[in-house]
Amino acid sequence: MPDPSSDQAEELSPRRRRLMFRATHRGTKESDLLVGGFVRGRIATLTDPELDALEEVLELPDVDLADWLSGRRPVPEALRSPMLMELVEACGRPGAGIPEKVRPRA
Repeated sequence: MPDPSSDQAEELSPRRRRLMFRATHRGTKESDLLVGGFVRGRIATLTDPELDALEEVLELPDVDLADWLSGRRPVPEALRSPMLMELVEACGRPGAGIPEKVRPRA
């Protein structure tokens, strides 16, 4: 799977590169790591409908998204899309957002 921080990112379509950039440039380092880590691991294999759903998630305000991903606030029922809930679940796992190369070994 291409690592968008490497030269392999050029193998991604322009749409996927744009989404990867948006996911890793959210406005706060924490959001960049959480959202970017989630997207980095999936961007190469997402279907077009999943890319559409990801675009919708990336349109959400960073402050709200950070609260939902950190568990400070629950996601409002009206916004509980499968993509957002998958992101919330992924960010709730131990080590979420920590790049693999710096993650402590157990």
